[in-house]
Amino acid sequence: MRVIAGSARRLRLVTPDGNDTRPTQDRIKETLFNMIQNQVPGAVFADLFAGSGGIGIEALSRGARKAYFIENAQNAYKCILQNLKTTHFEEVSTVLKQDVVLGLRNIHEEEVDVIFVDPPYHGELYERTLSQLAQMPYVTENTMIIVESAVDMDFSFAEGYGFEVRREKNYKTNKHVFLYRKENG
Repeated sequence: MRVIAGSARRLRLVTPDGNDTRPTQDRIKETLFNMIQNQVPGAVFADLFAGSGGIGIEALSRGARKAYFIENAQNAYKCILQNLKTTHFEEVSTVLKQDVVLGLRNIHEEEVDVIFVDPPYHGELYERTLSQLAQMPYVTENTMIIVESAVDMDFSFAEGYGFEVRREKNYKTNKHVFLYRKENG
């Protein structure tokens, strides 16, 4: 896996051994960042269930001001630290080795611009995470939440937490769902 564009372009990233994490494929990562390229420069970015940190590092490489990485698995946490060192992004990163619900409470920003959520597929983690995000003051009507999931997952439940789906991008086996806090909600 590598950084696709920006200041850390072409640098190789390490990924955790085993099947506990699924790094987002370079082709899908490139498509995603082409879709959000105007939101990234100067942004505060949060990479939840960060795995190797590839998505947050890509955001930093493309001009994000700061990134938070939340990852509970020890091997993945070590990979994030190593990848931040390789890309020289330690100074603009905060790595939280915690459960996502707890980690979200440890982000102290006025606003987080982009939040990337990529939990293990087919778990209750999507609802737990959106439920927690709904309570966070830094999730504003301008915050873009991007959720990666299996292609067949239904996100109608997100409305119950005050979010609306504004866009979906389907790939072969997975998709990206773009959620925002509902206006006046």
